[in-house]
Parts: sequence; C-alpha cells; structure tokens
Amino acid sequence: MVENLPFQSLHHDGLTIEGYSRAAVQSYWRVPELKLGFDLGGSPWDFMSLPTIFITHAHLDHMAALPVYVARRRMMKMAPPTIYLPEENVEWADRLLKVWQRLDRGRMICNLIGVKPGQEIELSRDHLVTVFATQHTVPSVGYLVWQRRRKLKLEYQSLSGNEIRDLRKSGTEVTHEVRTPLVCYTGDTAPPGLDNYPPLYDAKILITELTFFRPDHRKEKIYKFGHMHLDDIIERADKFHNELIIAMHFSTRYATNQIERAVMKKIPAVLKDRIKLWL
Repeated sequence: MVENLPFQSLHHDGLTIEGYSRAAVQSYWRVPELKLGFDLGGSPWDFMSLPTIFITHAHLDHMAALPVYVARRRMMKMAPPTIYLPEENVEWADRLLKVWQRLDRGRMICNLIGVKPGQEIELSRDHLVTVFATQHTVPSVGYLVWQRRRKLKLEYQSLSGNEIRDLRKSGTEVTHEVRTPLVCYTGDTAPPGLDNYPPLYDAKILITELTFFRPDHRKEKIYKFGHMHLDDIIERADKFHNELIIAMHFSTRYATNQIERAVMKKIPAVLKDRIKLWL
C-alpha cells in the first residue's frame, strides 16, 4: 500500500478542501470537485489525478514537487497536466523540467502556462479562475475560483416562455452572467495581497496564510518577507464575509497546541465560528 504525504480534509457546502501547509516545509492543496489543486510543495499520491494545478510562487515549499507530479502522471499514462504559474517563472520551470528529464531519462511533459494579475482562466462552462497580485519576496499571485450561471435578465422575467423563445430566435440576448466567488487561495502574502483584491473577502471559502501570531514578532520584518501576522487578520475582522476561512502556513517554530491556544484566544467572536486553523 502506498503511503501518502499528510493532508487533512474538510467539507463545506458541497466542496472538499484537502491539503497540508507549514511554512518552509510544504504546501499543497486540492478541491476534488473542481478537479484542481493549488501549489506543489509536495505531491501526495492521492493528488496525482488532478489535471490542473495553480502555483502561487516558486519557493521550494510551494513548488519543489513539480517534477514528481509531472513524472508520476506520465508513469501512470495520464494526460499531461496543465500548470499555471507566475509568468516570470515559466522559462525557469521549463528548464528545471528539462534538467530532470536528462537526470531521470524520462520525459517531463506538461503544459506550463504563465499568468499575471487581472487575467481570467476558463476552467469549464460553469467555472473560471481570476488571478490577482499578492505581495511576497518573489513574483507571486493568488487565485479565485468563480462559479458562473446564466440568468434571465430582469426586464424579461415577466414574459412567458414563448415570448422569451421568440426573443432568442430574433437574436436578443435574454440572459446575463452571474458570478459567485467560491474558493480563494492566496499563497504567501503580506496584507496588501488581501486588501488589493476585495472579491476575496466574499469568497465562500478563503484559504489564506497566517504565518506568525506572537506579540513579539516584529511586523516590519514579517512584511519584508511577505507574510502576515494574526493582528492583520484581527484588524480586518469585519471585512471577512467568507463562510469559511482556512488559516494555514503557520511557522514551524511552534507546536500545534501552542498555535491553537494562542490564536483562538485572540480571534474575535465575529470570526471564531468561521475560522479553521490548518494544523
């Protein structure tokens, strides 16, 4: 039996969030219902079936398993995966895979697609992903998955089915697209990564970093290295309209019980029932 790398699972309103994240160790996530994953710091065997991965930045704990994931899919005769990553990283990621191809003597086949803030990516008829800027020490982005539906325009809602059909036949567009933010993943970021993209505060599920929490952690140093402190979450408590907030990427300096005790003691009541510490 193949032993997986560790990961937790959580179900919320028809979606499953699975993954693991600790600063400087590994971060990897998937949403099976959407057939996509975020980051490749590790590659659990169970995650291999994902056809699409969105990488936030090129630090080892978020991207080191790229060759493993690509090679395993080829070994199992799966289609080459599609991997989105900051456009600044595409050339070097391609070189990395070519080096491993020489070392491993096995072809590393995948679709590497560079992205930049403001871009929209079509996933399916029902879902798309928007890319937004985050603030880290290397080029980095976050991703928001949207559900989209076609709904009848307000001015036509009183018409009969036959009248609507006739309008369609005449070439009139009777519907409009309605988007609902489903899952947002920030990766590593300082606070501007949240504030500069307001839709993330409305995502049904928000997965965001919370690397530091102790009062003696120096904020200027935390921000310099592109991370967040618990106080940054608390200061924005009223902005979070998310149904579920997953706080991840905690520093490895502290044990799980230390983190849980310290963070939950300070989290305000407005967030306490909606926040999940990924430990």
